[in-house]
Formats: sequence, C-alpha cells, structure tokens
Amino acid sequence: MHHAEQKQEIPLVLFDKGWYRFARHLASPNFGARPAGTQISLVVIHSISLPPGQFGGDEVQQLFTNTLDWNAHPYFEQIRDTKVSAHFYIRRNGELWQFVSCDDRAWHAGQSSYLGKDNCNDYSVGIEMEGLEGDFFEVAQYESLTSVCAALQQNYPIAHLTGHEHIAPGRKADPGAQFDWHQVRKAL
Repeated sequence: MHHAEQKQEIPLVLFDKGWYRFARHLASPNFGARPAGTQISLVVIHSISLPPGQFGGDEVQQLFTNTLDWNAHPYFEQIRDTKVSAHFYIRRNGELWQFVSCDDRAWHAGQSSYLGKDNCNDYSVGIEMEGLEGDFFEVAQYESLTSVCAALQQNYPIAHLTGHEHIAPGRKADPGAQFDWHQVRKAL
C-alpha cells in the first residue's frame, strides 16, 4: 500500500520588503520613511514623458535616479535639479519599473490632499504612466496598471485610486481627460 504524494503549495510572494516581484527594480535615492503607523490606503496615478510627448527613452528612469543630463534637452532646464520619484513607472509597452519600496514614501504627489487628508505621499503609492497629460494610454499599460493595483490591494489596505489632478487640483492635470478610469475600476 502506498500513499499518494502530498503536493505542497508554495504561496506566491508578490512583495519582498515592499518590492514587487514582477517589476524591474531600479532604486531611487529620492524617498523617505513613512510616518510611524501609516496605513497605505491610496494609489495615485500620474502621467509622465521626458521630454514631454517623447516616449521610449530612459529619461524618466534617469530623472528618478538623479542621473538626468539637464543639458540634453531644452525642456530639462525647467525641471533642473528636481528630486522626485514614484513607486512604479509603466512604459507604453506595459513594462513595469519600480524605484521605491512600497513600504517607503516616494516623492510623487507634492503638495496634495485626498478626502481632507494632506500630504498624500505619506499614505499613497505613486504610479507613473508613460504618456502625455490629457492624451490616450496603451492597452498594455492598463493591463500592467490593473495587475499591480490588484497585487497592491492584496498586500496593503488600499481603499482608493485617484489621479494626481484630483489630489492637487489647479496645480496638476495628470493623467488627464483621456485616462480610462471606468476601465481600471471595472478591472479591479
């Protein structure tokens, strides 16, 4: 008499110390600790392209790692010495990059408020979509976005999803009018 082998299921660990296993990792020096006891409850969607309207280069990665050549394009003079980061960046082809552990505070929201609570960087995860504010985004980007948001919801008490334009009205307008909020909310 023999016993059937018991198949041991190994749980899939999606995050290791706040780093998502399905993203390309490139650590940014632009981050800090979240305030003690902070619940990560918000995802903020942004759009970015450097120079504006140009896609496919490494300028966003360089900006988030303080290695951008400020003299490489006239536009860069406007953002010279800016120290910013986001947790995630989704390229036009859906490729997902991560720059800051979700357990840490990235520098993406700036002066901001959501549902009466200021300093969104303290309690949010920032996701940059490669694109131009107010323009369309690619299907592959929405697929990556909904995948990473679903993973975040499994690992953090995420209760809300919003745009940079909604937490900094009048100051920011991204991701803009063509971002498909309905599709993202339906997928989640």
